[in-house]
Amino acid sequence: MPEASIGLFPDVGASYFLSRLHGYFGEYLGLTGRRLNGEEMVKCGLATHFVPSKKLNLLENALRSVTTSDISTINALIDNFSEIAYLKEDSPLKRLDTINKCFSKGTAEEIVLSLEKEMEVEGGDKWIGDALNYMRASCPTGLKIWLRSVREGRVQSIEECLSRDYNIASHFLRRTVSNDFYEGSRAKLFDKDNKAMWNPPKLELVTEEMVNQFFAKVEDENWECLKLPHRSNILGSKL
Repeated sequence: MPEASIGLFPDVGASYFLSRLHGYFGEYLGLTGRRLNGEEMVKCGLATHFVPSKKLNLLENALRSVTTSDISTINALIDNFSEIAYLKEDSPLKRLDTINKCFSKGTAEEIVLSLEKEMEVEGGDKWIGDALNYMRASCPTGLKIWLRSVREGRVQSIEECLSRDYNIASHFLRRTVSNDFYEGSRAKLFDKDNKAMWNPPKLELVTEEMVNQFFAKVEDENWECLKLPHRSNILGSKL
């Protein structure tokens, strides 16, 4: 979830499904932008099957031939192409104790301090250095918004999380607090100089009042809250 690197925050319901991962792994993913491979997706609960890339075309062709919507039949077919997921030694999922210790802290600043302490204890473990480098380079406001969003998401429905995401994203696009989303997009996607000038530039300068503005309703009589269609026949999820 690399959104903070472009001045945004992990949206599209991420606060719902990432908050339901083991411990504080969701906080870790959103704050560090760590990308997961296929095996890790299965092991953490975000995916049900691991199908190697070399088998994807075969699976796709097999699925095209299916003439039933029976879930057990489809799952059995996918099982035929699936393999056991094994974690590499450098996977963050093998470091959950440290991740939970650091990313359970109350604020983004405390999380950074905790990681810095672990960096000294662990003797410079690469994953900690990568996490710190990402957080230091990312939008401070986006990081603080994600931390609050993922923790609210733990006790909210998917509809509530999506509605909140829409509201927060609207504030980013309207420049309610700053120009961070446009500046981040410029630095990462257009000019590609990777030198975004965040405003505020540091975590400690992002006040609670600033964060609160993103969670408040947009003050525009023409603006409407997200209206989601009624869901029916939605399959259950492990999350």
